[in-house]
This record gives sequence, C-alpha cells and structure tokens, in this order.
Amino acid sequence: QVQLVESGGGLVQAGGSLRLSCAVSGVAFSSYAMGWFRQVPGKDREFVAGITWNGDSTYYADEAKGRFTISRDNAKNTVQLRMNSLKPEDTAVYYCAAREGSIRYGGSWYRALSNEREYNAWGQGTQITVSS
Repeated sequence: QVQLVESGGGLVQAGGSLRLSCAVSGVAFSSYAMGWFRQVPGKDREFVAGITWNGDSTYYADEAKGRFTISRDNAKNTVQLRMNSLKPEDTAVYYCAAREGSIRYGGSWYRALSNEREYNAWGQGTQITVSS
C-alpha cells in the first residue's frame, strides 16, 4: 500500500527558511503527480504547490509564489518543498499528497493539482510554526 512520510517541520523565526521532504513508497513514484497542502485547525485544507509526474511543470498558490519551490527526485522517490521568507501566517500542518493518472484532453493540470479531491494518498502531516 502506498505510504507518504513528511519530514523537516518545526519551529522557525519569521523571515527564516525551512525545507520539507516527502518520501513515497509502495507505488511507482514516477507515475504520480505530487502536491503540498496545508491546514490550520478549523479551516479548509489549502493548496500550496504541485508538480507533474515528470517534473516538467510546477504550480503554486498565490501566497506561495516567489517564496516556495517544489521539486522532485524520481530516482529517490521524494518530493521537496523549500520555503523561504516565512511569515507567521504560514503556520500550519503541511501535507504531502500523490495523484495517480493523467489529465483529460483539454483539461488543466493546475485545476487538478490544486484540488485536494484529485489526490489518491496523503501523508500524516508535519507541523510548521513561524514565530513573530
């Protein structure tokens, strides 16, 4: 069965940086597009970043553009999220997710990867706390 395990979370001062990693096992990793989401208690899960199965395209939420970078290493079965210039409002539980399958003709990779219901598997989450 597919497993996703996040690591790299913790406490950081505002303006600092963190790098999250997600290790995937139990599936053919290169067949899955990957995404990062975050969630604050009492609020809906929010899209952060996504990357296609071959890494040729990346997608970001407006709040993440210019500060966060998603990447993947298919040889190591990992996906990373580099976060720079962190703000207190970035405080959340961050989740790694995997999406199997292609996009229909005329479809949008962004619309698919930014929708949590498109994903097949999720990690347990890792807490990021940014102090002011």
